[in-house]
Amino acid sequence: MEKLTFYALSAPEKLDRIGAYLSERLIRDVSRHRYGYVCIAMEALDQLLMACHCQSINLFVESFLKMVAKLLESEKPNLQILGTNSFVKFANIEEDTPSYHRSYDFFISRFSEMCHSTHDDLDIRTKIRMSGIKGLQGVVRKTVNDELQANIWDPQHMDKIVPSLLFNLQHVEEAESRSPSPLQATEKEKESPTELAERCLRELLGRAAYGNIKNAIKPVLIHLDNHSLWEPKIFATCCFRIIMYSIQPQHSHLVIQQLLGHLDANSKSAATVRAGIVEVLSEAAVIAASGSVGPTVLEVFNTLLRQLRLSIDYALTGSYDCIAGVSTKIIKEHEERMLQEAVIKTIGSFASTLPTYQQSEVMVFIMNKVPLPSSQQSIEAGKAGENRNRLTQIMLLKSLLQVSVGFQCSNMLTALPSAFLDRLLSAALMEDAEIRLFVLEILISFIDRHGNRQKFSTISTVSDISVLKLKVDKCSRQDTVFMKKHGQHLYRHIYLICKEESNVQAHYEALYSMLMLISIELANEEVVVDLIRLVLAVQEIAQINEDNLTAYNRCALFALGAAYLNLISQLTTVPTFCQHIHEVIQMRQKEAPYLLPEEVFVERPRLSKSLDRLGPEVFFWQSKISEVLGGSGYNSDRLSTPYVPQLTDEDRLSKRKSIGETISLQVEMESRNSPEREQRAPAEEITYETLKKAIVDSVAVEEQERERRRQVVEKFQKAPFEEIAAHCGARATLLQSKLNQIFEITIRPPPSPSGTITAAYGQPQNHSIPVYEMKFPDLCVY
Repeated sequence: MEKLTFYALSAPEKLDRIGAYLSERLIRDVSRHRYGYVCIAMEALDQLLMACHCQSINLFVESFLKMVAKLLESEKPNLQILGTNSFVKFANIEEDTPSYHRSYDFFISRFSEMCHSTHDDLDIRTKIRMSGIKGLQGVVRKTVNDELQANIWDPQHMDKIVPSLLFNLQHVEEAESRSPSPLQATEKEKESPTELAERCLRELLGRAAYGNIKNAIKPVLIHLDNHSLWEPKIFATCCFRIIMYSIQPQHSHLVIQQLLGHLDANSKSAATVRAGIVEVLSEAAVIAASGSVGPTVLEVFNTLLRQLRLSIDYALTGSYDCIAGVSTKIIKEHEERMLQEAVIKTIGSFASTLPTYQQSEVMVFIMNKVPLPSSQQSIEAGKAGENRNRLTQIMLLKSLLQVSVGFQCSNMLTALPSAFLDRLLSAALMEDAEIRLFVLEILISFIDRHGNRQKFSTISTVSDISVLKLKVDKCSRQDTVFMKKHGQHLYRHIYLICKEESNVQAHYEALYSMLMLISIELANEEVVVDLIRLVLAVQEIAQINEDNLTAYNRCALFALGAAYLNLISQLTTVPTFCQHIHEVIQMRQKEAPYLLPEEVFVERPRLSKSLDRLGPEVFFWQSKISEVLGGSGYNSDRLSTPYVPQLTDEDRLSKRKSIGETISLQVEMESRNSPEREQRAPAEEITYETLKKAIVDSVAVEEQERERRRQVVEKFQKAPFEEIAAHCGARATLLQSKLNQIFEITIRPPPSPSGTITAAYGQPQNHSIPVYEMKFPDLCVY
């Protein structure tokens, strides 16, 4: 062998003749079953290959590959393994020059066949399968970087290589059951077909360029379909975990697009199959979290929402498809429900991987899909249509809640744009209690930016707020602007939700959390005043009971008001305010414990039917609160004005009340005062004479205005210049004096009231307004 190697190295042009001779001998020996000589011939070829890396090796390789092919064609396992080992050695050689005329098609087919070996002997079967995997690995290494070779990424090759590797990966459970701990595993078990197949698959995918990902993933999806591997979903998830971690990160979104397309293609498959694909999508999205899930982010959510809608339709109709009135498949409703939950979870997973601005877009996108009575979307009529609408609304709001839970944005104006907030709040007025609860939870997840939500999960009258360890920051300028713009809208919806008879404990807990979170996250002095007025108006709902609420609803509203005022009084740190609230709570503990949260929000609430005969000492009085807070610098005029929500057409559109009821309710609301209200004078009777007089008066006013304008024009046309100048100078002086007053206020701002909101640790926050934040009157703006 040494002499032959020396000869081949000194005369490289003879290599092809040496190869041809050895090939002829080997083929003859194989056919005559002289396996000893076969081994010698292969050993000689291997050593020559390893020694001779010259330019003339190409022709020699042709002979070598012919001999390997002959061994692989043999039915003897030992010869197949021998040929494979030689091929692997050859695959690891880096050739200097490319080859134009080699074909690896036979080797890909044969190695793939060996991967599926079904030999009776387990050990031999394992060896053959491992040889097949090693051979495929060798083919990939030899061809993937050589542009002149057959393109390994072509579908005809990928459709053989990928399923062969996946077939061996499927036995991962058996391997794990044989060797529960890596430390206990023998050397034989350590190198199993499963581990080798995984390593080969990772290597293959790691070499895949942008254009080749699709061809590599498609056979995986087909294999999982053909072998029904989506349903347990363990293997499918494991598979795609390998794929996502092996490919280059910038290609992740291509895999996700492939999965989405496959989900659409399986729209009429069993719910378990679709749920499996969705679960895999969810896992893949978490792994692809390094950046965007691709340029078509909204398309991802569009596909998922379309699947959600389809699932709802299937569950309601009871079949996937009806041809000539015959149902092709029977739907199992619980499976569809599992699929819907999986889709919602996946929507949350996807959203959590996105940057903040894209999360906002996604939430607007989802909200626009929710069918609402107040929108232009077609609301289906009939019983089936109502069911479909309700299920769609609930599922989409659940999806929205999943996205909003992971959403973190310091600027509420950005987080809740007007169009989005309007649609969300209009859903809060629907009769369905579950939908209202979802809306409240979504709003809470937006407002809670410091993780205070859990501290308000139970409603109680805490005597010392410091035990809650609240995280309180100063209200930012953007938050102030947000509350100026949307505050009244929020208050109105909170007020109207409180009046719903179908509310349960979860609703009151959500309302309590929302009131407290607004007080902590978004409150300045004006907002605190408005919230106190709102809670007192809610107390009045329970006290007067015009909506015929149940005893539980009324007691719950009383308890809600007590819990909120107890905490807000401690946040504002006005001693007299705290004292009044504490006195009322103590009186309730003695006289009416069923008006406190500790007695109402329990498994078996204590209620009283004699709520209309309660004494004045168990109520919070607007006049008293206005007096104590007014003395600490709060706006007492605003505090003493009862809260009256502005009712709009939205109530009519949300099917809550008719137009007549809305108008009559609005008149009643306007005529209502605080708990200690006085009788107003009766309204003036409107007659024909009154209307006639109003018309005549309006004509007279118009004539006076026209005359005044004529005089001004005439004065500027005919009066001397000095008179006009003096007149304008006087007005300019007046304007200047007003400006001076304003500048004095901005330079020396008035001291903030002693009753400022404090942080949990008791340090007052400074509420003086910088010059650049002041709102100047229109008179000063040029």
